[in-house]
Amino acid sequence: MHEYDEQASPLPAAEQVELAVEVFRMLADPTRVRLLWLLRAGEAPVLRLAEEVGKPQTAVSQHLAKLRLARLVTTRRQGAQVFYALTNEHVSQLVVDGVRHAEHLGPGVPAHHASAGAEAGR
Repeated sequence: MHEYDEQASPLPAAEQVELAVEVFRMLADPTRVRLLWLLRAGEAPVLRLAEEVGKPQTAVSQHLAKLRLARLVTTRRQGAQVFYALTNEHVSQLVVDGVRHAEHLGPGVPAHHASAGAEAGR
């Protein structure tokens, strides 16, 4: 734990706090977290994302629309297909950090530490 530091950064502006809360609301759904996780690999069309998460295309489209409104994903149209991508690296890092933190809440060694240890032993 860190000691309280009176010289720490001031509180973020109210607008940034409200936007952060909206981002966390968007992450409060397992399907949306899975979609963002998949998009870390690069842009993808709705149909492929729906297949990967095992949900109907219409449901995935609704989730992606919410993520787009929250500015967590962007779109690119190619013919009749719409491709989705993460807005920026911060979104990727947010999802990774959330999942990694969750791994620490369970029993045993988190998977990301176990795989790092195995790689170090090579």
